Amino acid sequence: MNTTSHSLRGRDLISPTIAALISVIVNYGGTFILVFQAAKVAGLSPEITASWIWSISIGVGVTGIWLSYRYREPIITAWSTPGVAFLVSALAVTPYPEAIGAYMISAIGFIVLGLSGMFERFVRLIPPGIASGLLAGILLQFGISAFEGAKVDPLLVVVLFTAYIVLRRFTSRYAIVGILAIGLIYLIYMGKADFSTIQLSIASPVFVVPEFSLHALLGVALPLFIITLTGQYMPGILVLRNDGFKTSANPILTITGLGSLLAAPFGSHAFNVAAITAAICTGKDAHEDSTKRYIAGIACGIFYIVVGIFGVTLAALFLILPATFIATLAGLALLGTIGGSLAGALTDPKGRETALITFLATAANVTLLGVGGAFWGLVAGLAAHLLIHGNFHKEQYKPSGVQQAEQKQ
Repeated sequence: MNTTSHSLRGRDLISPTIAALISVIVNYGGTFILVFQAAKVAGLSPEITASWIWSISIGVGVTGIWLSYRYREPIITAWSTPGVAFLVSALAVTPYPEAIGAYMISAIGFIVLGLSGMFERFVRLIPPGIASGLLAGILLQFGISAFEGAKVDPLLVVVLFTAYIVLRRFTSRYAIVGILAIGLIYLIYMGKADFSTIQLSIASPVFVVPEFSLHALLGVALPLFIITLTGQYMPGILVLRNDGFKTSANPILTITGLGSLLAAPFGSHAFNVAAITAAICTGKDAHEDSTKRYIAGIACGIFYIVVGIFGVTLAALFLILPATFIATLAGLALLGTIGGSLAGALTDPKGRETALITFLATAANVTLLGVGGAFWGLVAGLAAHLLIHGNFHKEQYKPSGVQQAEQKQ
């Protein structure tokens, strides 16, 4: 376990907590509408929909807090976004109790994979340039979206961008804090976000007796397992590695899989290590001292639990925020990580071409056979590396900062 003798001061809590808040806002405000769409397709009652939100929010909160505290690293957990996107169509043809059974089978698969250690061994074989190229490709769209919003609301984007640049000039540590505050003030002042309609009510979990069928096993459990593994766990682990955090993937898979198994009967489809929103909490903007960034993981967990307690009513709060604000906030918060990933991808001249192939293939975000662009970008990069260089065993993955330090020696 990575421990530190440094004591925590009040100022040490501010940046990680704000980074965590932005991560949670982006997660709920950016893709959470998919949960409501899937619930509508499945014909779920408001009570069962609230239970789904309760179970995934409480689940990712508890697992994120425990993993971050146990390993003293910002191990952010979240629900499977590509998984719920898949469920929008899958739940239309699958009885809900059978879907619950499929969620449980998928969760058992992650527990077994974590206990076996196979996934961690595979991650260690990925060349550093390819890993950085994969991350840069995944995050590129978020960086572009930060400025694309100017087509919809140019004044909002200009306000946020200008505030970010000025704050980076005078107080880089609190730049993200500042644009969040300034953005919210702007939205309220301009009447673009009305929070007065939100009425909080406590969510009550609803237990659904699972049913098991071959149809749900092949049509829900297996695709959900593959999509979550390739679209969430793989980039999520590489986000941690890219910022120098070395916790094995094995306990992360096992704990999140166990949490998913326990939460499934209440509606949770799957939760896992976060990828994109985790990158907001693992870099220098969260805290200059990497040994104190685990605070962001704990803060994220607390925020998720609070949202979960209030279920639909508090989750709806984030959906009120304009999509342009969410996209710009996320893009600006990820600029440092995108830059670091690109630098890491292009550091080694020998692996530069395969890293670039990985970056471009991932950024293209082509979905084939129901599997997203991150997986195919990784496949393209690894295939190119194998054909050009012939092996993997000499290039175990190291964070970009470690590579640069070694090259200077």
